[in-house]
Amino acid sequence: MSKLDQRGVAAFEFCIVAAAIFTLIFAIFDLGRYVITMQSLRSLAGAGARAAMINDCYTSAALKVTTTVTCSGDYTTDAQKRALVPFLYAGGLTPTVSTVTGGTAVTVTASLQGFTMLWPTLWGSTFNSPSVSTQIPLPG
Repeated sequence: MSKLDQRGVAAFEFCIVAAAIFTLIFAIFDLGRYVITMQSLRSLAGAGARAAMINDCYTSAALKVTTTVTCSGDYTTDAQKRALVPFLYAGGLTPTVSTVTGGTAVTVTASLQGFTMLWPTLWGSTFNSPSVSTQIPLPG
């Protein structure tokens, strides 16, 4: 039996293994970026909740011991947001914070519209436009 030509086998094996490894590496980078974004949004929602509690929205209701609180809007400035979560401003995006009152709590929501994964063919639209909410229970 004659020995078969083995030229190019190593290159072919590298292509097979490299495709799997690079897919895994890019998926890890993409998910890591999403996790950092979600954590930044949690920090921003917490800062928005603290700002709502300090301002007249929540404090006056707590001092008056009332459950009728009307909070709406954003109690954080753009400079405060940029100082707290500069990562969210990458790529020209701007995070938003909204405060609403409903039921027995004040809800503060931080979101990042326009956020997309770097590899949308792998994830689809599952992780696009992340949003995080936190609630402040009303006194009483």
